[in-house]
Amino acid sequence: MRSSLFLQEVRLREPPPERNYLCGLPVVRYLAEQPLTFTAPVTILVGENGVGKSTLIEAVAVGMGFNAEGGTRNFSFATMETHSALYRYVGFVRGPYRPRDGFFLRAESFYNVASYIEELDQIPGMAPKIISSYGGKSLHNQSHGESFLALMRSRFGGKGFYIMDEPEAALSPASQMELLAHIHRLAEQGSQVVLATHSPMLMTYPGACLLQIDEGGIHPTEYRKTSHYQITRRFLENPDRMYRELFREG
Repeated sequence: MRSSLFLQEVRLREPPPERNYLCGLPVVRYLAEQPLTFTAPVTILVGENGVGKSTLIEAVAVGMGFNAEGGTRNFSFATMETHSALYRYVGFVRGPYRPRDGFFLRAESFYNVASYIEELDQIPGMAPKIISSYGGKSLHNQSHGESFLALMRSRFGGKGFYIMDEPEAALSPASQMELLAHIHRLAEQGSQVVLATHSPMLMTYPGACLLQIDEGGIHPTEYRKTSHYQITRRFLENPDRMYRELFREG
């Protein structure tokens, strides 16, 4: 299976400068000791805030030719230069084939991607309109969740490399289930998907390589063993008890 993957390994080519914040991230400390190997069409990164999930996702996206704020390889814009420099220090082992399609979905900056599409479509002589590949309706004229789903339904064509950073941010539970169906469609069509998430629902995708990032490094896990699943389950099974713990004085 690995031979058919577009991205097979991420490795640290050189360490970031001393006292750079990147050196303190668990994901960077792990890469300093061994490469991160991709073994399945769908790889899901999980972990608490601050361990470096989004930093790694961003470095993979930029290193694979995508715009740091999201979009396709043809998108070139920068609303604000806030992305990390990790991509400068990592190298990639690519598979023998090149993806036919691809997209970097970054929840926090998807608004900027939607604005960029509208700016391009206002340029005289641009035909057909780019928005026609995204469902034909302005992404700004839809809810955040609806625009995410329009992207997945219309733009993700298959046989591609798709990177997603917390795509659940705008999605209801029902919409997350639709996202799971789209991920399955992409995998069945020969795509590779790499995503970072806090959603216990997305973590359940069958056959995914679920990787936990924590102070101990990066290691395979099962969704039932993640704190996300365990805390959510305990909370929903007995919210009153959890509230007593949360709100107790002293």
